Amino acid sequence: MSKAAIAEKEKLVDAFAEELKAAKAILVINYLGLTVEEVTNMRKDLRDNDVKMKVIKNTYLRRAAAKAGIEGLDDTFVGPTAVIYTDNADDITEPARIVSKYEDDFDVIEIKGGMLEGKLTSKDEIKELASIPGREGLLSMLVSVLQAPIRDFAYAVKAVAESKDEDSAE
Repeated sequence: MSKAAIAEKEKLVDAFAEELKAAKAILVINYLGLTVEEVTNMRKDLRDNDVKMKVIKNTYLRRAAAKAGIEGLDDTFVGPTAVIYTDNADDITEPARIVSKYEDDFDVIEIKGGMLEGKLTSKDEIKELASIPGREGLLSMLVSVLQAPIRDFAYAVKAVAESKDEDSAE
């Protein structure tokens, strides 16, 4: 292999290592068996939610993970592998939600494992995380909870006003 090719591959590993260092959530999946259209749709869903997907040789993944200081994922870098990750700290559940949806829809996708905010995560933990609503969903729930007492008070005031109107009409 030429020195230029080796240098090019080293650049690829270094660039991916930097992306992994910045990642708040990393999922490792087996996607083999999806059609090109299905993979394209999944990539679009991921991209629309500020999540990235890379398919890189397992040897490069191991090197990039080692350079990024990520330990414990080497067992997942076996066979057909795609790495799905995000550096969006506001919603680290999004990759898990999207991948879980595709895993439910297509039997061929398998979540191998992952890492959330520097902590190794099992497939079961990722599935559990996927059931948590996203940031927007949680914010809307919070707004609803905060509005409930005000809404109840407004209904009570309205009921009192209506009963006074009925009393004065009689």
